[in-house]
Amino acid sequence: MTTNQAGVGAADAAAPVVSAVPAIELDGVVKEYPSHGEVVQAVKGVSLTIAEGEFFSLLGPSGCGKTTTMRMIAGFEDPSRGTVKLHGKDVTDVPPNKRDVNMVFQSYALFPHMNVWENVAFGLRRRKTPEAEIKRRVGEMLEIVDLTGKEKRRPREMSGGQQQRVALARALVNRPRALLLDEPLGALDLKLRQAMQTELKRIQREVGITFVYVTHDQSEALTMSDRIAVMNHGLVEQLAGPREIYERPATAFVAGFIGTSNLLSGQVERVDDGFAVLDLGECGQVLVAGAPQKAGERIEVTVRPEKITISTDRPNGRASAICGQVTDVAYLGTYNSYAVSLSTGVEVTVFQQNALDSSTTAERGDSVWLSWQPQHSYAIGS
Repeated sequence: MTTNQAGVGAADAAAPVVSAVPAIELDGVVKEYPSHGEVVQAVKGVSLTIAEGEFFSLLGPSGCGKTTTMRMIAGFEDPSRGTVKLHGKDVTDVPPNKRDVNMVFQSYALFPHMNVWENVAFGLRRRKTPEAEIKRRVGEMLEIVDLTGKEKRRPREMSGGQQQRVALARALVNRPRALLLDEPLGALDLKLRQAMQTELKRIQREVGITFVYVTHDQSEALTMSDRIAVMNHGLVEQLAGPREIYERPATAFVAGFIGTSNLLSGQVERVDDGFAVLDLGECGQVLVAGAPQKAGERIEVTVRPEKITISTDRPNGRASAICGQVTDVAYLGTYNSYAVSLSTGVEVTVFQQNALDSSTTAERGDSVWLSWQPQHSYAIGS
């Protein structure tokens, strides 16, 4: 399916102020390539709007069409069909250098023979900006990206994170209406990448312009984004705020791609007091709150591992409860990860926090009960 817009959940990060005209609009955008005598669709009719000042992410696996979509926004690729608008103006046929956007690539593409100051000032000098204005704007931008005092360094004398901030400063000093970032943290190690996620969001808030961010890393998208478009096979499967996408995935693909999720399927035995009761036979039952399903219908639900409680006794009260056997236990510092096999052959993952007062632990081979609240079972589409 192609998603036009979706609202951000109330608990998501504060949404940007939405102006009357969106920063970016894609309307039925298609990108086709010839391949071995056939036509391959890399992007299949994507329609979406990105608000002014929004941090918007295109998220998905390799080959899903996210980078092609960004390149069409930048003007590096021409849509086969559909239109691209920037701030209300149709720019579908406008070349990249005539669009008021800048792009930051994973490789940074810094000039090795220039120092930090010269790299950042390069675009302004090409525009013949007065020297006094260059000095002021470059100084301000280096302060924003926390590189004041490193003006004389060359790229080879800097860490990966510092080089990334130079590339950001060079792109932002030209004051584009939107900044496009194509996996800019991919070359960094894990710890530095996590630190730069916070830095990127801080910089975006300070400069106040629209960021469009391409990534295959779910944690990056969840950490930084106001909204996320999850792409798969050239389509947008879900467009919403981070919490909405994580807590209420629209499809099985989204549920499996965003974090770790357990997928359970079964037949609705009955609908009781607003709860759909999913019969899993000898394994137990799953309650789904607010589900519109009818008795006899076969459905699929998702539940996140951290929502599940593991115990040796069958729980009391109105809750989902299924039984199984622990097949693996992994100690991961702040939590334990359990693999629990059901009699149906399905394996369920459970995350249990390693709290100081935690006395409920299970070992490989133990028979256990898994339980969770009905609101944490979410029925999903195909």
